[in-house]
Amino acid sequence: MTPEKDEQTPSQTQAPESADIEAAPPSENGIGEAASSTAAVSETAAEGPPSPSPADALPDPAQLLRQLELKVAEHYDAWLRAKAEAENIRKRAEEEIAKARRFAVDRFAAALLPVKDSLEAALSAENQTVESLREGVLLTLKQLTAALEQQGIAEENPIGGKFDPNRHQAIGMIETEEGEPNQIAQVLQKGYLIHERVLRPALVMITKPRANP
Repeated sequence: MTPEKDEQTPSQTQAPESADIEAAPPSENGIGEAASSTAAVSETAAEGPPSPSPADALPDPAQLLRQLELKVAEHYDAWLRAKAEAENIRKRAEEEIAKARRFAVDRFAAALLPVKDSLEAALSAENQTVESLREGVLLTLKQLTAALEQQGIAEENPIGGKFDPNRHQAIGMIETEEGEPNQIAQVLQKGYLIHERVLRPALVMITKPRANP
């Protein structure tokens, strides 16, 4: 008797596994991690190399001290130069003032010498008349007036003018019925000015209204 072969039906036959297996889609967690890594790399590249620490940014104390010492020496040298220049200017100014004073005295003395010569000549002359003596005195007075004018000295004869206490010295009052009060009625001694500054005030008598009886 021939043994019967077991026949397998198509339904009972197992299908072979396919060689081309489709890759499973990536999970949502994997996509998020990849995106985070990419963003971190981009930020690191944008930031550039790491900045130095505050300790690395501080200058060397020895070098800083040397720079400060050089600056102090430079300013001290400039101060010494300025001080020496100021001292030289002061000395030159004092010398110029002293020379100006000596020069002014020399000029005034030279202007007075002709006056002295005229007085000596008048005294040495013999058999002088009153008229010749008067003429000599007038000549000497003109020489003296010219010498004073050369030094900026001018006389002031304020007769008939208004009394000014800054330029005149009143030594008395004269009653009058005419004219305004505080007018200069009489000059007892002329005043003198040197470059418009009072050298000697004029001695004057001024007017005042006459009191009613």
